[in-house]
Amino acid sequence: MNRQNYTFTSESVSEGHPDKVCDRISDAVLDAFLKEEAEARVACETFATTDRVVIGGEVRGPGHVTQQVEQIARDCVRDIGYEQKGFHWANMKVENHLHAQSAHIAQGVDGGGNRDEGAGDQGIMFGYAVNETDELMPAPIHYAHAILKRLTEVRKSGAEPDLRPDAKSQISLRYENGEPVEITSIVLSTQHASEDQSSDDIRDIVEPYIREVLPADWITSATEWWVNPTGTFVIGGPDGDAGLTGRKIIVDTYGGAAPHGGGAFSGKDPTKVDRSAAYAARYLAKNVVAGGLAERCLIQLSYAIGVSKPLSIYADTFGSGQVPDEKIEEAVSKVMDLSPRGIRQHLSLNRPIFQRTAAYGHFGRPPEADGGFSWEKTDLADALKNAV
Repeated sequence: MNRQNYTFTSESVSEGHPDKVCDRISDAVLDAFLKEEAEARVACETFATTDRVVIGGEVRGPGHVTQQVEQIARDCVRDIGYEQKGFHWANMKVENHLHAQSAHIAQGVDGGGNRDEGAGDQGIMFGYAVNETDELMPAPIHYAHAILKRLTEVRKSGAEPDLRPDAKSQISLRYENGEPVEITSIVLSTQHASEDQSSDDIRDIVEPYIREVLPADWITSATEWWVNPTGTFVIGGPDGDAGLTGRKIIVDTYGGAAPHGGGAFSGKDPTKVDRSAAYAARYLAKNVVAGGLAERCLIQLSYAIGVSKPLSIYADTFGSGQVPDEKIEEAVSKVMDLSPRGIRQHLSLNRPIFQRTAAYGHFGRPPEADGGFSWEKTDLADALKNAV
């Protein structure tokens, strides 16, 4: 029996968080390659610290894109909004250490002759969906993202000029009979303009926007507010703490409400199943829930490097399924080709759509007209119902 009464917490970080700066640059480099060559191979890592960004990894694609990497990094940092002493888009030093993809990796991944393209690495990937929000995402991570996304909007619009790019949020949500009913605590730490501003001053700025995005009846007189609890937060971003690609994987997925396979997403082209199969697993789990086959669904896929088909498919509906879980396992492989190539084709992943995923979660976002967030569509729900 699953627990019905509990409190669960998830956190998010803004696009100006040092790790997210690095995710953004890595995905922008990926998009630049995919824009020029749909079959480009990219595994790009970024490190950021005071006045410095270091980019490395392996690529296979048009050589002239590599020459654009420094400007790509500066454009990302400028768009995020860093123009501060210690980290400024125009003054920071950018080091580019990208190199050609290993031939040994390429031989296991590339298709040819009678052999289909293999997975870019071994690994396990998870997808999850639950019906507690319209987006079929866990509520704590959904609303932690929503707070920071809204604060970013008012910062960039100029409505709140005292806010700065680096921020973190955290929501603790109480569940009763399996349903979210009350926010027990709200934590928000945001970089700001002046050392003269107190925590109370910052709360006065951010509280209206936090209340705007949270369900009003979930905030009660007992809800604890912790806004900039350590006090002054003027030095932020990579000047305050170093950043690294792929260090916020739970923020990227389900806020800890579901397992994560371990592999990060950003900077990886869609032949890497760390990314594409995690998207496919979310797509399948979301369509199971959207089709009414379960209230909650977890899908696990596993792969081996150089092998095209998944080694295993696992489904768990936590007792909420309308059909046995093994029937869902059988159905998902019938309605979707889960080879790396099949996933890329089904979800149209070989296009420059990844930079936008770098902050505020890879899941729970509306599908976009150019193919962005295609894995959030629910167009497979009827096929899954028919298959079971």
